[in-house]
Amino acid sequence: MFLKEQLSLVEERIQAACIRAERNRNEINIVGVTKYVDLSVTRSLLECGVHHLGENRWQNAKAKWEEIGDTATWHFIGHLQTNKAKDIVGRFAYIHSLDRISLLQELDKKAAQMNVLIQAFVQVNVSGEESKYGLSPDELFSFIAASNQYPNVRIVGLMTMAPHEVIPEHTRPVFKALRHLRDELNARAVIDYSIDHLSMGMSNDFEIAIEEGSTWVRLGSVLFG
Repeated sequence: MFLKEQLSLVEERIQAACIRAERNRNEINIVGVTKYVDLSVTRSLLECGVHHLGENRWQNAKAKWEEIGDTATWHFIGHLQTNKAKDIVGRFAYIHSLDRISLLQELDKKAAQMNVLIQAFVQVNVSGEESKYGLSPDELFSFIAASNQYPNVRIVGLMTMAPHEVIPEHTRPVFKALRHLRDELNARAVIDYSIDHLSMGMSNDFEIAIEEGSTWVRLGSVLFG
C-alpha cells in the first residue's frame, strides 16, 4: 500500500508540473530506481505499473534481472566501466551514462556481436562538478558527430545530474542548459536524426526537470522512502 500511495502522490506532482509547463503528461516516463531495494519490492513496483527499472551496477542487478528478465525494461543509470559493457549489452535496453569514445566503441562492438541495438543517453556534466562523470558541454558536439561511426548504438537523448540543492528551484539552470544543448544539436543536425529525449530529474528535483523538458525522470527515494 505504501508504494501505491507514493506513486499516486508522485503522479499528482508530475501532472501539476506538466500543467505549469503546458506539457502533455504522456511525454514523461518514470524510471524506478531499484538499486537500493530487494527483489520483492522491485516486483511490487512492476505490479504498480512502473515497468522501467534503473540499476547502476550489474552485480547488484543480476539477481533481479535473472528473476524478472524482460518483464521489465532495464535502464543502466550508473557509471559504466568499459570492461563491464559485456554484462550490460543484451540485458539493458537503455544506457544513461555514455560519456567517452572507448565506451562507445566497446558497446558498439558487443551490440554488433549480439545483433542488438543499444539506446544511449550521452551524459553531460553541465554543472561542472568534479565529483560527477560526463562530457563537458564543449566536448558534446564532436562526440555526437563521432557517434555516427557506431551504428549499433543509437543516441536517443542527453542525461545530466544536477547538484543536490536544498531548494530544488536552484537546479533549474542545469536542466535548462541541457535542453538548450539538445536543441542546438538538433538545429545543427550533428547527426541525421532528431535527438528527442532528456534524462534529468531525480527524487529531489524532478518537478523542475519536467518543467524544463525532461522526458525521463529517475525516481528512487520518493517512491520507496
